[in-house]
Amino acid sequence: MKLSIDTSNSNRTVVELDDKRWEFDTKQHKSQRLLDLINRTLRKEKRILEELTAVEVNLGPGSFTGLRVGVAVANALGWVLKIPVNDKKVGESVEPKYGKS
Repeated sequence: MKLSIDTSNSNRTVVELDDKRWEFDTKQHKSQRLLDLINRTLRKEKRILEELTAVEVNLGPGSFTGLRVGVAVANALGWVLKIPVNDKKVGESVEPKYGKS
Protein backbone atom coordinates (compact mmCIF):
# COMPACT_ATOMS: atom_id res chain seq x y z
CA MET A 1 0.00 0.00 0.00
CA LYS A 2 1.40 3.41 -0.97
CA LEU A 3 1.09 6.47 1.26
CA SER A 4 1.10 9.83 -0.52
CA ILE A 5 1.62 13.10 1.35
CA ASP A 6 1.14 16.63 0.03
CA THR A 7 1.96 19.42 2.48
CA SER A 8 2.93 22.00 -0.15
CA ASN A 9 -0.18 24.16 0.40
CA SER A 10 -0.04 26.27 3.56
CA ASN A 11 -3.81 25.84 4.13
CA ARG A 12 -4.37 22.14 3.57
CA THR A 13 -2.73 18.74 3.77
CA VAL A 14 -3.56 15.84 1.47
CA VAL A 15 -3.07 12.23 2.54
CA GLU A 16 -3.67 9.35 0.12
CA LEU A 17 -3.63 5.61 0.63
CA ASP A 18 -3.43 3.93 -2.77
CA ASP A 19 -6.47 5.40 -4.58
CA LYS A 20 -8.28 6.96 -1.59
CA ARG A 21 -7.72 10.66 -0.88
CA TRP A 22 -8.36 12.86 2.17
CA GLU A 23 -7.92 16.63 2.42
CA PHE A 24 -7.50 18.30 5.79
CA ASP A 25 -7.68 21.98 6.70
CA THR A 26 -4.31 22.64 8.31
CA LYS A 27 -4.04 26.42 8.41
CA GLN A 28 -2.80 26.20 11.99
CA HIS A 29 -0.24 23.85 13.50
CA LYS A 30 0.48 21.97 10.27
CA SER A 31 3.89 20.89 11.50
CA GLN A 32 2.31 19.28 14.57
CA ARG A 33 -0.57 17.53 12.83
CA LEU A 34 0.83 15.48 9.93
CA LEU A 35 1.69 12.32 11.86
CA ASP A 36 -1.71 12.41 13.58
CA LEU A 37 -3.48 12.83 10.22
CA ILE A 38 -1.61 9.84 8.79
CA ASN A 39 -2.39 7.79 11.89
CA ARG A 40 -6.09 8.71 11.83
CA THR A 41 -6.31 7.90 8.13
CA LEU A 42 -4.71 4.49 8.64
CA ARG A 43 -7.05 3.71 11.56
CA LYS A 44 -10.08 4.79 9.54
CA GLU A 45 -9.08 2.31 6.84
CA LYS A 46 -8.22 -0.35 9.45
CA ARG A 47 -4.59 -0.42 8.27
CA ILE A 48 -1.25 -0.11 10.03
CA LEU A 49 2.05 1.58 9.16
CA GLU A 50 3.78 -1.75 8.64
CA GLU A 51 1.50 -2.43 5.64
CA LEU A 52 3.02 0.50 3.72
CA THR A 53 5.20 -0.51 0.78
CA ALA A 54 6.13 2.99 -0.45
CA VAL A 55 5.82 6.67 0.39
CA GLU A 56 5.31 9.45 -2.14
CA VAL A 57 5.73 13.08 -1.06
CA ASN A 58 5.24 16.31 -2.97
CA LEU A 59 8.70 17.93 -3.08
CA GLY A 60 7.47 21.36 -4.13
CA PRO A 61 7.40 24.12 -4.89
CA GLY A 62 5.21 25.26 -2.05
CA SER A 63 5.12 26.36 1.56
CA PHE A 64 8.62 26.24 3.10
CA THR A 65 7.48 24.79 6.42
CA GLY A 66 4.94 22.48 4.79
CA LEU A 67 7.51 21.00 2.40
CA ARG A 68 10.08 20.62 5.15
CA VAL A 69 7.60 18.78 7.40
CA GLY A 70 6.24 16.54 4.64
CA VAL A 71 9.68 15.54 3.39
CA ALA A 72 10.99 14.92 6.92
CA VAL A 73 8.05 12.65 7.77
CA ALA A 74 8.29 10.80 4.44
CA ASN A 75 12.04 10.23 4.86
CA ALA A 76 11.57 9.07 8.46
CA LEU A 77 8.83 6.62 7.50
CA GLY A 78 10.91 5.31 4.61
CA TRP A 79 13.92 4.80 6.86
CA VAL A 80 12.04 3.16 9.75
CA LEU A 81 9.86 0.93 7.57
CA LYS A 82 12.66 0.23 5.04
CA ILE A 83 10.51 1.28 2.09
CA PRO A 84 11.25 3.59 -0.87
CA VAL A 85 10.36 7.28 -0.84
CA ASN A 86 9.50 8.79 -4.25
CA ASP A 87 10.84 5.65 -5.97
CA LYS A 88 14.37 6.12 -4.62
CA LYS A 89 16.35 3.20 -3.29
CA VAL A 90 15.50 2.16 0.26
CA GLY A 91 17.55 4.32 2.62
CA GLU A 92 17.98 7.23 0.17
CA SER A 93 16.44 10.52 1.24
CA VAL A 94 14.51 13.01 -0.85
CA GLU A 95 14.89 16.79 -0.57
CA PRO A 96 12.32 19.55 -0.95
CA LYS A 97 12.42 21.91 -3.92
CA TYR A 98 11.89 25.41 -2.59
CA GLY A 99 11.07 28.32 -4.88
CA LYS A 100 9.40 28.47 -8.25
CA SER A 101 9.85 25.76 -10.86
